[in-house]
Amino acid sequence: MNKKNKFVKSIILGAATAGMIAIINKLIFAKSTSKNLLSKEENHIYSWRFGDIFYKKAGAGKPLLLIHDLVTASSSYEWNQLIGKLSENYTVYSIDLLGCGRSHKPNLTYTNFLYVQLLTDFIKSVIGHRTDVIATGSSCPFVITTCSNNPDLFDKLILINPDSVSKCNQIPTKYIKGYKFLIDCPVIGTLIYNIANSRRSITEKFLTENFANPCLISPETISIYHESAHLGDSSAKALYSSIKSNYTRLSINYALKNIDNSMFIIGGEYEKRIQDTISEYMTCNPAVEYEILKDTAHLPQLEQPDKTYRLISDILSAR
Repeated sequence: MNKKNKFVKSIILGAATAGMIAIINKLIFAKSTSKNLLSKEENHIYSWRFGDIFYKKAGAGKPLLLIHDLVTASSSYEWNQLIGKLSENYTVYSIDLLGCGRSHKPNLTYTNFLYVQLLTDFIKSVIGHRTDVIATGSSCPFVITTCSNNPDLFDKLILINPDSVSKCNQIPTKYIKGYKFLIDCPVIGTLIYNIANSRRSITEKFLTENFANPCLISPETISIYHESAHLGDSSAKALYSSIKSNYTRLSINYALKNIDNSMFIIGGEYEKRIQDTISEYMTCNPAVEYEILKDTAHLPQLEQPDKTYRLISDILSAR
């Protein structure tokens, strides 16, 4: 009888704990998005097969597509400091990738090929012309793959602190798949996601990776990244689990060798292993050009927008 009572108590305690965590998760999502910082901007919607894609369009001239880093807290806000200036000479498109920002966040496994399809369809259906593309970090591999598959859709590629070739070769392992299963669990997985994308975690990433000068990090930027990570409620964690499980990775060795388009790497002076990354790219494709931006880390377009704009303008205007 005592064993039965203990068992019943354990079930009740477990259910109460799970319920409490679920309530905490709900409160975190509600509080994180309460200011509606991202919804204040004008927008366009591209109705894609896997969900609505938010994008901004500005200016007139040759098309230029801006693609933010493929991380759960990112969005087209990454380009806010550059869109106005670039739009003086280009028709600028800045997109929130599927699973990010204000775009739809379906509960599925996100892969490199999914984003190759999105980029291909977006250029064909929305832009409708050959375009220059600027991409950051973990978005660079699928841009390279798309360009290799459809070179006629692209003109120049500018890659800001791209993932290394060796990092792209990582594949899902049995252990990592188990971690993905844990994150995909309704209650505990959502809690793990909220901890990984808390305001403190996002601030720490900006301090240690994104910016070289911590004094340039604005509270508003942190708030917007925090909000972006929590739009869409718990379905936002689907991209996170896919990234952590290496499903968004894909070898780019062949694609890099196959590309004849002009390709330029902008590296942050304080980006980790950036010289090694550039060497890997140049080994695959000796035509790759690069420049290191002083006093910047992973996001020079936010940290040093004027300096980044001048370099981008020089690259795009060179023929």
